[in-house]
Amino acid sequence: MTENVGVSGKKTSMGLDENVEGALCYVLGFITGIVFLVMEKDSKFVKFHAWQSILTFFALWILNMIISALLGAILPWSMFGIVTALVSLVSLAGFIVWILLILKAYQGEKYKLPVIGDIAEKQSQA
Repeated sequence: MTENVGVSGKKTSMGLDENVEGALCYVLGFITGIVFLVMEKDSKFVKFHAWQSILTFFALWILNMIISALLGAILPWSMFGIVTALVSLVSLAGFIVWILLILKAYQGEKYKLPVIGDIAEKQSQA
C-alpha cells in the first residue's frame, strides 16, 4: 500500500530532507532504523520508515538465523541443498524489499508492507 505524502524538500529536526532521511532509515537495515528512531524528534514520516525498517529487517535477520541454525545443527546432511536454497531465497527477497523500501521512501512515499506497515504506522504515531 502506498501513500504519497509529498515530503521532498521538507526538512526534519536533523536538518535533512524527510525523503532522504526516510531512505537512510533502510540503508543498514534495522541498525539505521534504530539510529533514526532515536535521533529524529519530529517527523512522523521518518519515524514510520524507521519503525518499518526495524520490524522488517530484524524479522528477516531472525528468520535467516533460524534457517542457518537448522542448516548447521538439526537437519541431516542430505537436506543441505534445500536449506541453502531457502536461505538464498529469503536473502534475495530481503534484498528486493530493501531496494524497494529505499526507493519508495526517497520518492516521498509512505509505502506500507503488509502487516508490518500497519504496526510501524501505529508505532510512529505514538
